[in-house]
Amino acid sequence: MDRAPGVSVRLKLTLSYAGFLMLAGVLLLTAVWVFLLRYVPNRAMLINPDDRPTGVFPIRSALLDVFAPRAAAVLAFLLLFGLLGGWVLAGRMLAPLTRITDATRRATSGSLSHRVRLPGRRDEFRELADAFDAMLARLEAHVAEQRRFAANASHELRTPLAVSKALLDVARADPHHDTRELIDRLHAVNTRAIGLTEALLLLSRADQRSFVREPVDLSLVAEEATETLLPLAEKHGVTVEACGEVAPTTGSQALLLQLTTNLVHNAIVHNLPRQGTVRVRTAVRPGTVVLTVENSGEHVTPELAESLAEPFQRGTERIHGDHAGVGLGLAIVRTIAHAHDGTLTLAPRPAGGLRVTVELPRLAPDASPAPSAGVCTGRSAPTQGRTSPPAGPGAAMG
Repeated sequence: MDRAPGVSVRLKLTLSYAGFLMLAGVLLLTAVWVFLLRYVPNRAMLINPDDRPTGVFPIRSALLDVFAPRAAAVLAFLLLFGLLGGWVLAGRMLAPLTRITDATRRATSGSLSHRVRLPGRRDEFRELADAFDAMLARLEAHVAEQRRFAANASHELRTPLAVSKALLDVARADPHHDTRELIDRLHAVNTRAIGLTEALLLLSRADQRSFVREPVDLSLVAEEATETLLPLAEKHGVTVEACGEVAPTTGSQALLLQLTTNLVHNAIVHNLPRQGTVRVRTAVRPGTVVLTVENSGEHVTPELAESLAEPFQRGTERIHGDHAGVGLGLAIVRTIAHAHDGTLTLAPRPAGGLRVTVELPRLAPDASPAPSAGVCTGRSAPTQGRTSPPAGPGAAMG
C-alpha cells in the first residue's frame, strides 16, 4: 500500500544521537551546578589580615558570569558534533540495510540470481542478510522447478492430445478403417491423459497442504496398500513381503495411502522380469516413524537414484503396458512426505534395485491411534518353486 513520505531512519537516528548527547551535556552541567557551584558563597568573606591569604577567592555571581556563556558554547558544540557525528554513524550502521534493500528491489523486479553476501562478523544485519540469501536461493530453486515442471507437464499432456488428433485424422481420411481398433487406442490414450491430470491435481493438493491432519498408523496403511496391489504383484511374478512395527504419525490417511501405494506400485512394476521381490517395512525411531520399500532390480547409480524423485523422471527403461506410469509417482511421494513434514531418501541397493525410505514425525504416545492386532504381518504373492531372485536385468523405480 502507498504511504505518505516520512522522515528517514537515518535522520531519526541522527536526531536521536544528537538529542542524547545534548541531554548528557545538560545533565553534566546540572551536576556541576548542583554539586559544586551551589556551595560557593554569593558574597565576599571577611578575612583576618594576619592570615595572609594567597590568590583570589571568587563568589557565586562572578563564577556564573564566567560559566554560563562557556556552558552555552559547549552545548552548541555538542549539538553540532552530535548532528554531524550521528549522521555519519547512522550512515555506517545502515549501510548493510541499504544493500539488503537494493537486493530486495532486484528480487521484486524478477531477478533471483543475485545475493547480498554481506561481509564482516556475524551480527543482526549479517544474520538478516544470510537469511535473505537463503530465501532467495529457495525461491530461485522453487521457480526453476515450477518452470521445469510446467514445461514437462505441457509436453506430457501434449503427447496424448497429439496422438488422439493423429488417430482421428487417420479415421477421417479412411472412413472404412476398423473403428474398434481406433476406439481401443483412443481409450488407452484418454486413460493415460486422465491419469496424468489426476496425478497433477494430487501433486498440487499435497503441495498446498490442503488436508486435515488426523492420527494414522503407517503400518496399517502399508498393509492396505500391499493387499491392494497383490494382484499386480502376482501378474508380474513378484513376491511382496510386508512387516513392521506399529508406526503412529499424523496427517491425511488418503494421502499417506497414496504415498505408500505409489512406492509399492513402482517397486512391483520396476523390478526383475522374473522372481523379483519387494519388501515393505515400518519402524519407529526416536521422534520419527519410518517406511522403507525395497525392490530387486538392476544396479542403479546414486546420481540416477537422486534424480528419480524429480517430476517426469523415469528409470533406465520406460515401462509400457497397462500399468505404465506418467513419471510423477516418486514426485508425488516426495511432495506428500514434505507436506507431512517428512523426508524422502532414495538409495541404490548393493544387490541391485532401490531402497526408498520415508521418515515422518512420530505421533505423541497419548495421541497415538489404537494399535493394530498384529505388530508384524507378512503378505506375499506366492509362486511355485520360488527361490531367491537371481541376478538379471530389470528396470529401476521411476
